[in-house]
Amino acid sequence: MYDTPQLETRIDDLIKQVGLTYRKNDRVRTFSRGMKQRLSIARALIHDPPILFLDEPYTGLDQHASATFDRILGGMNAHNKTRILISHDIERGISMCDRAIILTNGHIAHEMTESEIRDLLQCRSIYEKHVEERK
Repeated sequence: MYDTPQLETRIDDLIKQVGLTYRKNDRVRTFSRGMKQRLSIARALIHDPPILFLDEPYTGLDQHASATFDRILGGMNAHNKTRILISHDIERGISMCDRAIILTNGHIAHEMTESEIRDLLQCRSIYEKHVEERK
């Protein structure tokens, strides 16, 4: 799979990281929504991609699974990776980024400055302003 070295070891490691070791041999159709989401995250990471697209990755995750995912993303070598996170959860999205844009109707409505990113209240205000303009 994508010339992944030591594939079985990588699979075992990712399954452990997302907390599914105890269900490793179970059929996916028996998994809950959150378990399927955690498995999807592991599948996205298996080949250690240089660019990672994440569309609402926290959907269906409980607090523990969300914290686990944060730890996994935080542990990735950010210097060699591009992570694109699409989220409606402003607080979580901003906490994980060094660059943020607001899209409305498929267009860039605003690209946040570094100082805006550091101020969560300002981020929320900017987001709400641009979303309201499109209504």
